[in-house]
Amino acid sequence: MHFGNLLLVASTAMLAVAAPSVKTKRAKNFQFFGVNESGAEFGNANLPGTFNKDYTWPPTSTIDTLVGKGLNTFRVAFMMERLIPTTMTGTINQAYASGLTSYVNYITNTKGAIAVIDPHNFGRYYGNVISDHAAFKAWWTTTAKLFASNQKVVFDCNNEPHDMGSVSTFSLMQACIDGVRAAGATSQYIFVEGTSWSGAWTWVSAGNGDLGALVDPQDKIIYEMHQYLDSDGSGTSTACVSATIGSERIKAATAWLKANNKKGILGEFAGGNNAQCKSAVTDLLTYMVANKDVWTGALWWGGGPWWGDYMYSIEPPSGVAYTNFLPLMLPFA
Repeated sequence: MHFGNLLLVASTAMLAVAAPSVKTKRAKNFQFFGVNESGAEFGNANLPGTFNKDYTWPPTSTIDTLVGKGLNTFRVAFMMERLIPTTMTGTINQAYASGLTSYVNYITNTKGAIAVIDPHNFGRYYGNVISDHAAFKAWWTTTAKLFASNQKVVFDCNNEPHDMGSVSTFSLMQACIDGVRAAGATSQYIFVEGTSWSGAWTWVSAGNGDLGALVDPQDKIIYEMHQYLDSDGSGTSTACVSATIGSERIKAATAWLKANNKKGILGEFAGGNNAQCKSAVTDLLTYMVANKDVWTGALWWGGGPWWGDYMYSIEPPSGVAYTNFLPLMLPFA
């Protein structure tokens, strides 16, 4: 999602809409199927920010509801600077870390689901492109130690790097892998992302092919891509280009995964609440199931308590995607 600043978008009056009543038995097409949970990355123009004013942690009741519907994976967005302030080689902010670990432990330990740890920083730290890869490795070693023994945690190196200039996205991702493994976190998957907002449709053309040479001694790398279905792929419109735009936009990335013997995941996808977008999302997921030898899953953007009437909100009980897209998605899980 191409947001420069994630602002608090709270609706003061929400319509009472009936929640989906059908719980679909998981077809187990995918290893990971779920949603992004936002809140802790909000107010990113105000760092460190104030809890429950600039940012919040999503409610555990949402996890209860969505796990009950059959979802098993939740990508938890947060800010690098709030967890380890001032410098990437610094010490942890214990209050923020407590919120993160409490939420993650609820997802993994209480509900038995998977939590994807997502520093939602766009390849930046305090707004500056991360060029000190040794410091980034240190940040990840400190962070991964919080979850080193939790096998239901996945480490997402960094959300949507873009406009990186001369800085190597490859080196950034390798530093993440090295930092996580140095923390003793050896059993968990690592999601790596590419430049150009990690778009699936631009994965090859943007030059992300070199990420195929990343090295993980545990061989548990999954390539995370994002795909929206509006005209510029930014996820800022309710419109979808066509009913088949989903499969069309991930074909080249699918071919790359197959050619390089890699596994991928759509870490973000969404469409607006209209017939064409419903067809496009159905087309996207149908194509992914047909190619589940390389696609491990998909995560809808986005959940979280502060989205209000946001066009893609999947927050129970009345988010537009919760009532209109979740029933469509569940048969593909």
